[in-house]
Amino acid sequence: MSTVMERPDPTATTARRRLPGWARGALWAVVAIGVLSTASYLTDMPILTSSDTSQTALRLGLPILLAALGGLWAERAGVMNIGLEGMMILGTWGSAWGAYYGGVWVGLAAGILFGLLGGLLHAVAVVTFNVNHIVSGVAINLLGLGVAKYLATLVFEPISGNPRESPSVEKFDTYSATFLSDWLGALEDEQRVVLSDVAGLLRGLVTHVSPLAMIALLLVPASYFILWRTRFGLRLRSCGESPVAAESLGVNVYLHKYIAVAASGGFAGMGGASLVLLQGGADYLENQVNGRGYIGLAAMIFGNYRPSGLLGGAALFGYADGLQLSGGGAAVLALCYGAVLLLAIIVVLQLIRRHWWAAAGGVAGAVVLYWIYWTSDELPSDLIPYTPHFVTIIVLAVAAQRLRVPKAIGKQYRRGEDS
Repeated sequence: MSTVMERPDPTATTARRRLPGWARGALWAVVAIGVLSTASYLTDMPILTSSDTSQTALRLGLPILLAALGGLWAERAGVMNIGLEGMMILGTWGSAWGAYYGGVWVGLAAGILFGLLGGLLHAVAVVTFNVNHIVSGVAINLLGLGVAKYLATLVFEPISGNPRESPSVEKFDTYSATFLSDWLGALEDEQRVVLSDVAGLLRGLVTHVSPLAMIALLLVPASYFILWRTRFGLRLRSCGESPVAAESLGVNVYLHKYIAVAASGGFAGMGGASLVLLQGGADYLENQVNGRGYIGLAAMIFGNYRPSGLLGGAALFGYADGLQLSGGGAAVLALCYGAVLLLAIIVVLQLIRRHWWAAAGGVAGAVVLYWIYWTSDELPSDLIPYTPHFVTIIVLAVAAQRLRVPKAIGKQYRRGEDS
């Protein structure tokens, strides 16, 4: 009797050797800090790793993080939600209205409520009436902008005299880990290579932190636990993979989609509220969301529809936005130099994996960025405010190569029908 030797499955071996998601994220965080530290030293731009930049990045990254969480909940349930922008706009108006009449916590609750109402409207359109998800999302964005403008004219103009902004509203208090902040500040001032850079970045994360920032950051592991470690989360994600199969196993697909999209709107409304209620931000202003709902979607895609990944995406976009505010064109130009260093690392990794075309693309990108850095003393001031948007385009182009999208996302579903 002959026996046939089975070849080991190389895919299975690779899967066993892959680092867990949290370890890969931590590794890339170390790489990013190393790149920023090196770029800061070589370009003589300590603003790249200063505590002011880190603190500003945290404040500006929060609305993006919350919008990304909103997108995660909806799209894991199979509902494409490009209406996050409109839900955030509703959240900005609701939070300003609530904070003016009832204080900061009432403002936060009102912002969440208004965003949730926008999410429910999207759910009615796409879940109950099977409207195309993109069409409904665009309509929500236009409706959110129009409703906020009408309500601001109706409610705020008699008080502030300006239909485009609210009167001054209460902001969240901030708290600092004083001992840790002072120690890190002393290390930052010494300007030691790497050590002072790490101290500066960490100091910005423990200084003048608001309760809303703490809540938003806790929502990331909470979302992971609910969606990946509970029966409810398994059922919700099954609706985004195969709603027909989920229905055959007794899952109420409509209910789970409604809950997911309503939660999505609540997160987006909370993100809008953060623009109004955080120290350093403006009161309600018309068009103050400025595309952050779309950037939140980009952060979610960058994170491959995972909570830990979208946290990294929000940090990236928040940092780019914070840097252009803290350091201007010279700092953004230094960031281009850092991007060249990062691309060099990525090219080496791609060559090791024998991904020749990806390596060639990385080399081309590095050459272009280095040419911009070498030929420019400072980037044009008109382009600087759009730094996060340029980062969004680049990230989407790179992230699209490795996406694992829910299979039933954006698809119309009727109870009892076969897929």
